[in-house]
This record gives sequence, C-alpha cells and structure tokens, in this order.
Amino acid sequence: MKDIVQIDVEAILKAKAGSKAKYVPRFLVSYLKKIIHQDEVNSFLRENGSKKGLDFIRAFMQFFNNSFEIRGIENLPDEGRYTFVSNHPLGAQDGLGLGLILGERYGGKIKFLVNDLLMNFPQLSSLFIPVNKTGGQSRSLPQQVAAAFASDNHIVMFPAGICSRKQKGVIRDLEWKKTFIVKSVQSERDIVPIHFEGQNSDFFYRLANLNKMLGIKFNIAMLYLSDEMFKNRDKKFTVTIGKPIPWQTFDASRRPSEWAQYVQDIVYSLK
Repeated sequence: MKDIVQIDVEAILKAKAGSKAKYVPRFLVSYLKKIIHQDEVNSFLRENGSKKGLDFIRAFMQFFNNSFEIRGIENLPDEGRYTFVSNHPLGAQDGLGLGLILGERYGGKIKFLVNDLLMNFPQLSSLFIPVNKTGGQSRSLPQQVAAAFASDNHIVMFPAGICSRKQKGVIRDLEWKKTFIVKSVQSERDIVPIHFEGQNSDFFYRLANLNKMLGIKFNIAMLYLSDEMFKNRDKKFTVTIGKPIPWQTFDASRRPSEWAQYVQDIVYSLK
C-alpha cells in the first residue's frame, strides 16, 4: 500500500509554492480537492493502484461503468504495424477506451503518445509515452517518439494534443499536428482513422474558450478533466474504426500539415 501513489492537493501546493502555500485560502484548497475528486480517486487507487497496463484500464472502466459500441471492427488489420489516430473529445475515457480496445486486440503491443490527464497514471507507463512539452522530459521526447515508431508496437495518437473545443456550437478537435504523418511515412506505417463519440460539459468548453480569450498560458481547463471524467460515468461510447490509409498516400502533392487535416476530415466523416 505504501508504494501506491495518492493524490494530495495540500502536498502538491507545498511542493509548488513552498512557504507561500500557507497563504492559499482554505476554501480554495477544499475546492481543488472537490473538482479533482481527491477522495474518490484515492479510494480507486487504493483498490487498484497495484494493477498495471490493461488490467488497470479494465479496473478503471469497471469503476466508471463505461462501455463501448465498436463499429467497423473488421477494419482493424491483423498483420503489420500501424498508426491509429483519433479525435480527442474527453481526456480520460477516450484514451483508456482505445487503449483497452486496441490493447486487447494486439496483445498489449501498443504505445500511446498522450498528455492531459492520462500522464498522471504511473500504472500505464508501459503503454504510454507522456508528451510533456515543458521541462526535462521534453528534451528526450524526439528520441522516445522515434524509438516508438521504429518498434514493432502499434502507435496510438490524438494528433490535436489537447481535448476537443466547442467553437460556433461545434465540438471538434483543434488543428491536428503533422507528426503522425511524418513519422508514419518514415516508418512505412499505414494510418487507421478512428472516431470516438463523446463530449465534455458545456462548462468545460466555456472555460477553455475563456482561457484562450484571456491569453492565459496555463491550461486552466485541464484542472477540470478529473471532474469531467466523473461526469462521464455510466456512459456508453460509440467508437467507429475506418479503413486503413496506405502510407504511400501521403506524398509530396500536399504538405504534411495538409495531409494531417485530410485525415482529420476522414475521422469526422466516420461520425
């Protein structure tokens, strides 16, 4: 039990703010504990924190009572190595759901490039490459990504990098980054498009848009991803798998960024 990480908001504040932490109002500390569901998450971790990889994901899905309707499963290839790309509507259930679906299909031979909430689960370190764009980890990221694409593992990515946003009434990913195109061509991996149907609360989208409008560099909406995770409890999600796109498709007729947009459009056409 002593090796199982527990979330402690007060300890995090002390680590980040040092002696200034004592000036943080108690009501704010209590609010932070509430929105991240500290007690509930810690209870789950005490029960399941020793589990790893797919076993941990199964426990997560059982705890949150989430299930999936999978369409187009016949499009999942049996042989070779592939890059699976998906929209990113949620922040937890979408990543873990795809991890479970593809991990079980391919015997755990998958590697996720993720950030957001999923970076905080060390139980998933065997499956995930945490894409933290700041700090020391960022210096080794290119080598980690290159090694993942050079391996025999399937690669799973959310090319937007962050959760979908709501703009003009439409929930959709922001611009997809071109990395998955460039690396898939280099490693000769066909790309499998996946659409994950789901959404966060209107509050989350309003907060994310306000964050952007005010030009705040810190992604405040990330603080609420745990709360969104609990709001998506007891839901069934539809996952639609498209036909693999040959890597040779992505030739010099378009820039990699344009091919990334092309694949994003295909993903949303699966809806």
